[in-house]
Amino acid sequence: MYQVEFTPDVETDLAHWGTSTAQRVLKRLRWLADNFDATTPEALTGQWHGVFKLRVGDYRALYTFDRTKQKITFHFVRHRSEV
Repeated sequence: MYQVEFTPDVETDLAHWGTSTAQRVLKRLRWLADNFDATTPEALTGQWHGVFKLRVGDYRALYTFDRTKQKITFHFVRHRSEV
C-alpha cells in the first residue's frame, strides 16, 4: 500500500463539493493507493508532463508518485472540463 499525500489544493477542492461526492473521490484515491502496483498510470503530456491522472466519474485527480518511497501525491481534483 502506498502512502497518500494531499496538497492544500486537494483539500480546498474537496471542501467545495457535497459530502457524497467528496467521499466517492476519497474512496477512489484510497483504492489507487491500495492497488497502485497493479495499475498502469495514465500520463499527461504538454505542460503536465510528469503528472498522471485518475478519473473519478466527472472528476480527474492529478498526481505524481515515487515508487521507491511508495508515495502518491495528489495535487488537485477538478471537474473534467477544467483539466
